[in-house]
This record gives sequence, structure tokens and C-alpha cells, in this order.
Amino acid sequence: MASEIERICIEKGMRMTDQRRIIAKVLSDAHDHPDVEEVYRRSVETDSRISIATVYRTVRLFEEAGILERHEFRVEVGENRARFELVSELHHDHLIDIESGEVIEFHDDEIEKLQKRIAEKHGYKLMDHRMELYGSKIK
Repeated sequence: MASEIERICIEKGMRMTDQRRIIAKVLSDAHDHPDVEEVYRRSVETDSRISIATVYRTVRLFEEAGILERHEFRVEVGENRARFELVSELHHDHLIDIESGEVIEFHDDEIEKLQKRIAEKHGYKLMDHRMELYGSKIK
């Protein structure tokens, strides 16, 4: 059975090699926001012949096709690894745990209304936004 990303690729008329299928499945199955290194690690568990270069090219291809969204979450000082998720029609924001790197997706209607009011207060119509909150667990 085709993964969600493979199905989208086929709909877009993209050629799907066995290695692309594996990478598409890894990304479709991800419940986190993996970076390319993590996608590579998971992919070689299925096919050890997949190279890191193939993963980079495939992720870039999926991103350029509008299938994946790139995020530059700052988890550690000086570290800005691009992490990826499937493009979604449903808006959500992100809360990033600065200790573990865990990414939590959330949607809050109050925050959405406040952002719209702030834009309007300054004479703008809000067209798009991206919110990233960084924190550590309360102990």
C-alpha cells in the first residue's frame, strides 16, 4: 500500500523509484519532525543501499514539489538543522522542547484571533504566519 507522500507524488506525476518510496514512507510515518540525518537513519533500516545524498536529493525534491515543509527550529545554541513535515492544509503552530528537541504541534483559537487583531491594529490584513515557541518542561 502506498504511503501518503508516495500517493501525492504519483498524483503529481513524479517518478517513484524504490528508494524514493522508502524515503516517502519514512516521512509519511514520522510523527516527529525529522531532519535529513534522521530520515537517512530510518531509511537504511529498510534498505542499506540508500545513501545520504539520495535522502538529501529526495527531501529537496519533495520540498520543491510542495509536499514537505521545511522548519529551521533552533534546538541548541548554534544548531539550526532543517526539520521536515508533510505540508498540511490545517494550520498549526509549534512548541519546541529546548532540552529534548521534541516538537509539539498545537492550534489555539485565542492566539489566532490575537494575531489577527494585532495585524489589524497596525493597519494590516494577516495573510500568513508561523509561530514557534521554545521552552523546557516545568519540573
